Amino acid sequence: MNIILIGFMGAGKSAVGQLLARDLGYNYLDTDTLIEQTEKRSVSAIFAAEGEAHFRDLESEVLKTLQDYDGFVLSTGGGMVLRAENISLLKSLGKVILLWADPATLYERVKNETHRPLLKVDDPLAEIKKRLTDREPNYRAAADETINTAGQEPAEIVEEIKQWLKSK
Repeated sequence: MNIILIGFMGAGKSAVGQLLARDLGYNYLDTDTLIEQTEKRSVSAIFAAEGEAHFRDLESEVLKTLQDYDGFVLSTGGGMVLRAENISLLKSLGKVILLWADPATLYERVKNETHRPLLKVDDPLAEIKKRLTDREPNYRAAADETINTAGQEPAEIVEEIKQWLKSK
């Protein structure tokens, strides 16, 4: 079994994913990291050179390479669910858990990070609100479970996920 974490940037996918993998004895994978390793450059550099559409192509390709893997926790990029093809691929990989938080919480968590290409705008909070609203239907369509991460520490979220998994 695999566990896939989806959600907007700042929702806690990486921190929660690493802890969850350790607790379950699973391998941890991150789609952005896999893309950076394959492309030998950062997500920001890919966005700058080829744009978002090319990056979304790379996300789809990464998901296709993981179809035969088992026993991993996968953290995805925040826009992974923008393509119906990716939602299908995610669901075929394992249990999909949406880590959710309100725009203000997300902004507080990422406002000082300089490696986020989608935050390089005049009003990052407004951009988060817009993109989160646009993506919410896709997140909900992909998710088997939703966990609100606002006000919770990663370890608390991991425990909530483990309880949910036990009930399945």
